[in-house]
Amino acid sequence: MEHLRDRRIWVTGAGGFVGRHLVPALEQAGAQVTPTDDDLDIRDAALVAASLQRLQPHAIVHLAARSSVASSLQDARGVYEVNFLGARALLTGLAQHCPATRILLVGSGVVYGSAEPGSAPFDESAPLRPDSPYAWTKACADLLGGSYAARGLAVVRVRPFNHTGAGQSDSFIASAFAHQLVEIEAGRHEPVLRVGNLDSVRDFLAVEDVVDAYLRLLDPRVQPDVYNVASGRGTCAREILDRLVEASSASPRIEVDPERHRPTDVAVGRAARLAAATGWKPRHDVRHALQAVLNHWRAASTA
Repeated sequence: MEHLRDRRIWVTGAGGFVGRHLVPALEQAGAQVTPTDDDLDIRDAALVAASLQRLQPHAIVHLAARSSVASSLQDARGVYEVNFLGARALLTGLAQHCPATRILLVGSGVVYGSAEPGSAPFDESAPLRPDSPYAWTKACADLLGGSYAARGLAVVRVRPFNHTGAGQSDSFIASAFAHQLVEIEAGRHEPVLRVGNLDSVRDFLAVEDVVDAYLRLLDPRVQPDVYNVASGRGTCAREILDRLVEASSASPRIEVDPERHRPTDVAVGRAARLAAATGWKPRHDVRHALQAVLNHWRAASTA
């Protein structure tokens, strides 16, 4: 990671789940990190431009986003303002004030939509078929990033698939299961675990592997392009639940909650382009990530 030493890196959304893992990793690699979170309104184009003019970063990792699909269904406008207008503010400011700066525009594998069971994993050439306000805003920001890349900016569009680990909000499936299990373990909740659709299949990664991908993509020798971050392996929600229950001392009754139920979908990615460009591959299996999220909720429950 010599390419990070003494480099000025601006991380937006640094207080979020991935940001809290990424910032220490950047600092350990010798980067000079400027983290921003709620102290910067990413929707404010003038404020973003002024920050860029002042900081003159060598690179940006743009993580600031509203990331919950479920909440996007309740507040589509708010998600649009943060996810799309925030990306537009950054890209416009870059073009004006620091066009040589490299930016990791972090999107999502949800932009591909759902595949038929048994289909090949999505690669970067797959059509974008977003099916929620969150996915729409990420797809629009991705396409906007592509238009700025065509003008010569060093825009790296990143499409990570599902990732989990310590510190993830319980609005996401693995963390939601883990939080409920810890509450049951502690006797604060009846031994009933409420779930949604357990037949959906997703590509799950440990957050540490996603961070590793971002560190590698910050290397200026890596061609700016579109890169999936994915394991290539599908894991159904039922398997996630079973593994968490195995790692827990709880023995809950499983109940389907209509409020949590969504249609069955299949979303698995292929990251061959990332592997070829950077040598990246996942180093942690799903069990590692699930144990980390379970341990996090245990620690939080005793804090």
